[in-house]
Amino acid sequence: SNSTRLREGDEVLLTHSQLCPYRLHCCWQLKHLLRGYEHIVKQRLQQSADLVGFILELKTVLEVVLKSHPECRSIPPPQYYSQLISEMETLGWDKLLFIDTEFRMLRLKAEDSAGRQHILTVKLKSKHPAEAPECSADLPVPLAINWTAQSTLEQLHSQFLLVLESLTEFWDVLDEIDSKTCILEPEKPCRSDTTRRIAIGNNVSIKVEVDPSHPKMLPECCLLGAEHVVTPLRNKLNANMHLWNPDSSVLHNLRDVLEIEFPSPATHEKSSFNLECGICYSYRLEAAIPDQVCNDPRCGQPFHQTCLYEWLRALHSSRQSFNIVFGECPYCSKPITVKMAAQKS
Repeated sequence: SNSTRLREGDEVLLTHSQLCPYRLHCCWQLKHLLRGYEHIVKQRLQQSADLVGFILELKTVLEVVLKSHPECRSIPPPQYYSQLISEMETLGWDKLLFIDTEFRMLRLKAEDSAGRQHILTVKLKSKHPAEAPECSADLPVPLAINWTAQSTLEQLHSQFLLVLESLTEFWDVLDEIDSKTCILEPEKPCRSDTTRRIAIGNNVSIKVEVDPSHPKMLPECCLLGAEHVVTPLRNKLNANMHLWNPDSSVLHNLRDVLEIEFPSPATHEKSSFNLECGICYSYRLEAAIPDQVCNDPRCGQPFHQTCLYEWLRALHSSRQSFNIVFGECPYCSKPITVKMAAQKS
């Protein structure tokens, strides 16, 4: 007899005297799509003269089902796949790092003139190449790609290489800083990061932000640490700023302007600068590291901004003016201030 049996597992079991012993096995996604259409599938099965006829009927049912499920992306036409294969053969399969099971998302590798490896993520639309793909990469600037209905993956990759070359000097600057100084933040720099917090000594560092468009120019600088240490460095920075030479490296210029030698990874352990917070007794608090320091030279205890703010705010002896809290150092009881911790977006 004609029957439709649905199991809770991963298959829809359909049998018919004319089609026996054939069975239709499908994934849970297809089973979910056919929910509510079982009676139609059963009807088509009964009326189909053979297996090929049933498969064509099932295809028609699924097309109707997918139209009523806007969240389900339609399957691209056959020419989409042939076009994709043709473009990859032209580009070179060696450039392909990954492609998902739907043949929609690709990761293409690229190498700049300095030998740095980069990845371009491409999300193709079902009407490729008529529709522009979504492209993303680990870059410090927005990735602007020109695309027309005649564009190809090879042309896309070539545009990406041009973008990489325009950023080569920027990455050269940061690579030198990373290799010759002790970087406190970010912990694991990526190619899109434009800032570096460089250790100068215990509880004193400088945060620089390099402009990707003008990497050799004087970067934005922020000195962090106890005032008695930071003030002389700030005075040197202001007095020697005119000595900045765009033809020299940023690191060389920073040495000359600040009149210091930065601790090098070759001579200093990075961990020697990782002084824990005097309140929570840890170095990293989520992504933050201690950047508030007691200004008393005999103390110099570092704190996380959030820890110190919450500590002082809880004391009756502290007072607050706008976004600054005034109180006493938890260690030496000398005056200490902290700005309200920035709210996370």
